[in-house]
Amino acid sequence: MKIQFSSNNKIKHLPKTLIGLALASAIGSVQADAFNRIATWSVKNNLPSKVSVTTETSAEIITASKDGNTLIYSDSPLGGLGFIDIKNPNTPKAAGFLALDGEPTSVSTTQKYALTGVNTSENYLKPSGKLSVIDLKTHQEVRSCDLGGQPDSVAVSKDETFVAIAIENERDEDLNDGAMPQYPAGNLVILPLAQGLPVCEQKKMVDLRGLAAVAPTDPEPEFVDFNDANEIVVTLQENNHLVIVEAESGKILSHFPAGSVNLNNVDLKEERALTFDGQQVQRKREPDAVQWLDNDRFVTANEGDFEGGSRGFTIFNKQGDVLFESGLELEYRMAMAGHYPDKRSGNKGVEPEGLEVAQFNGETYIFVLAERAGLVGVYKDTGDKPEFIQLLPSGIAPEGAIAIPSRNLFVTANEADLIEDNGPRSHVMIFQQSNAAPAYPQIESVMKGDRPLGWGALSGLVSDTKQSNTFYAVNDSFYRNQASIFTIDASSTPAKIISALPVLRDGLPAQKLDLEGITNDGKGGFWVASEGRTDRLTPHAIYNINKKGEIKKEIPFPAELLAVEKRFGAEGITRIGDTLWIAIQRQWKDDPKNTTKLVSYNTKTKEWGAVRYPTQESNQGWVGLSEITAHGDWVYIIERDNQIDDKAKIKRLYKVAVSQLKPAKLGSELPLVKKELAHDFIPNLKAGKGYVTDKIEGFAIDSKGVGFALTDNDGVDDSSGETLFFTIGKM
Repeated sequence: MKIQFSSNNKIKHLPKTLIGLALASAIGSVQADAFNRIATWSVKNNLPSKVSVTTETSAEIITASKDGNTLIYSDSPLGGLGFIDIKNPNTPKAAGFLALDGEPTSVSTTQKYALTGVNTSENYLKPSGKLSVIDLKTHQEVRSCDLGGQPDSVAVSKDETFVAIAIENERDEDLNDGAMPQYPAGNLVILPLAQGLPVCEQKKMVDLRGLAAVAPTDPEPEFVDFNDANEIVVTLQENNHLVIVEAESGKILSHFPAGSVNLNNVDLKEERALTFDGQQVQRKREPDAVQWLDNDRFVTANEGDFEGGSRGFTIFNKQGDVLFESGLELEYRMAMAGHYPDKRSGNKGVEPEGLEVAQFNGETYIFVLAERAGLVGVYKDTGDKPEFIQLLPSGIAPEGAIAIPSRNLFVTANEADLIEDNGPRSHVMIFQQSNAAPAYPQIESVMKGDRPLGWGALSGLVSDTKQSNTFYAVNDSFYRNQASIFTIDASSTPAKIISALPVLRDGLPAQKLDLEGITNDGKGGFWVASEGRTDRLTPHAIYNINKKGEIKKEIPFPAELLAVEKRFGAEGITRIGDTLWIAIQRQWKDDPKNTTKLVSYNTKTKEWGAVRYPTQESNQGWVGLSEITAHGDWVYIIERDNQIDDKAKIKRLYKVAVSQLKPAKLGSELPLVKKELAHDFIPNLKAGKGYVTDKIEGFAIDSKGVGFALTDNDGVDDSSGETLFFTIGKM
């Protein structure tokens, strides 16, 4: 990848290109002082007693009391502040919720108080807001200052002498497609603090008009931060501009454009494939969050808005020199961890939005929150090019973060609350620094030339019959235009995806495939099972694929099966001699309640048959199958519910004796097999201290008899993006 810069910034230091950067060895390398997740806390736990648990709630911006024992977060949909007791950070506890008269936008703390910006705007043309001061002991409002506009970011100086508030006065994005200018203009408000309380009558309003080249009459300040010299850096995201202000006087010390970057080998199409072959010329940075590194340098997260978003982070000095530009490095690292959000390719990719900078054990760390990737990139400040440390898994839409170095803690607030879709709730995640190796990722890919090997939504797994520590996985229909067979080398930690074999039909990428299962064909190739959906003209079928990825045989389900089919079809495939066994996920029209089918196909006689399999009962959602694997005298079957987090109960591995697999003719009375519990995956899914995901979909047993399991991350679409790849030991 070649990184170029526009001429509107002076470049003091140009980083090396990603080619030759040895990303493969850097990612996942074991180093001391890594951060690992120790707890995940659901924001719904803080809902007031009279509020339904199904009410939308969210942790957006988060901070901590000065003793580090209490977390405070802004909850925009519920209209208040939430408090979390983390005296024991491994077991966070709900500590109350305070409703506010408006929408909280940000929160910061002094020794005794929480200071939060509250949006009380009537509409876009009449913005208004206040700074609300909350006593941290009583959780009661003790003071309120009118801000004269709609607030966004709030920051308190380190010596607690000032508080700065970005008055965004955001525009209506539905008016003229969000084009600027839209009045009234935003500004910066500075209030002195006396014993931690703002002195409302001494409010300073800093006029930011006339500074930016983009919409100079309509500045929209987004984020503010103080250095030790009580200088404030302000991002004007939509204006693509940065401003440095002296807090004492309100004087503008310097201002300059954030500039732009030329990005090569970037994924720009939402085509359900990971391509990394596009180019963006003069892509505006449009920074969101900003944090000082010292009294001269600061770092920006370049999320972007309508015309920008350079997908990385930049280090500037306060004279406007670009000291470091990450370009696509961070996005590439996240893609190699399986977290690239293809549905955001046409816009802003992983969307670096939030930032935190803090010193741990004498070292300065930069934490970059990627909203759409569900990850935090951790770097160490060197004074020159930052040193990559690790990636942290952070749930869906990490928006805010706070470091608590005195307790070796780092905390993220993940704002997405998917209650309407029966999905994950908003979560707060707590990480702790220790000398343990990074626990995540558990699987990652390598660079292929000058771009990453993209992957995600892994849905089926099989081991190589000859090579130990070698596995093959397939992706499902999320990447419907890039069906692939991935080779996994599990000899290292994390495991490495070392190649991707495209599935081809007549020399072209195969279409209308939803690969959910894979097994060896005994001839160097594979049999794969594709889950059909006749309402989308997607066939229920199995395919024989040679070692070049070419489909050699396509065998549709027989008429007897299609006559009773439902949406949820083949979810796994395995081979016993000449017979293929296919696990049907859920009950079809002819199946009794709490049963489904194991369907057989004899590759020699071309005969179809089936047995019936009993599924567990559940009072929530459904229970179905997601994998089948033959090993010795048994076939192993993954049975799971479609529930997540604390509702997840059934994530199990059962085994059925091969001697029971005596298929009956389709349409006749099918024999019901008996199953035995082989393993409960719930402890494995909880081991990483995140919330339990619903889709454990791959299982294989290697040549040494060791079982490996794999989860599906849904292509990072309404998903945390986490993929777990782990062993459950000797079978």
